[in-house]
Parts: sequence; structure tokens; C-alpha cells
Amino acid sequence: MKKKDIEYFRELLTNRLEELLENASDTVSGMIAPKENFPDLTDRGSLEADRNFMLRIRDREYKLIKKIKKAIDRIENNTFGICEKCGQDISLDRLKARPVTTKCIDCKTKEETVERNLGL
Repeated sequence: MKKKDIEYFRELLTNRLEELLENASDTVSGMIAPKENFPDLTDRGSLEADRNFMLRIRDREYKLIKKIKKAIDRIENNTFGICEKCGQDISLDRLKARPVTTKCIDCKTKEETVERNLGL
């Protein structure tokens, strides 16, 4: 992979990581804010549903943060863009669509086919 491509992905991943960490910080701040008193149970239920939804989103983002950190580590170790399964280069189009990927499209397709056939 060309050096300019590596730098592009490093910047892309770093910016995304900073954005996700900022969102997580905002969520934590919102969760420790003083409790609101709702005399109406429907309003309280709505608030709780919104909080639960936000926590599910943050949980998914936390998993993405871990993947982004691993991708940045692969950039540092010069293994970014190499399929962990077959050792071939991952296409730039695939990396642009999913920069945290660790498998080329062929290996990922085969893996998904096996999972689908096993009912996973």
C-alpha cells in the first residue's frame, strides 16, 4: 500500500476515534446529571427508553472504538490492509468502505457463507 494511502487511513481512523470518544464523554456527562423528577409515568418511561437506546448505541460504538484502535495498531505494525486469513492485500475500495476490516472480501464472503450454512 502506498504511503499516502496509509496516511489517509491513519487520519481517517484517528478522526473517527476522537469523534467516538467525544460522544462517549458526552453520554457519561448526561448520565451523571441530576435526576429529573417526572410526575407523569409516561414521561419517565420515555426518558428511560431514550437512555437505554443511547446506551445500546454507545455499546456498539465502544466495540467500534476497540476495532479502530486495533486498526491503528496494524498501521503502526505495517500489517494494515493485509488479510489476516489469507495474507493477500485487502482492496482499497473495501478499506474505504470499512477501514477496520481485517479480511479481504473473498475470505469474508466465505466466512459469512459458512456462518449462514451453520445457522450462526
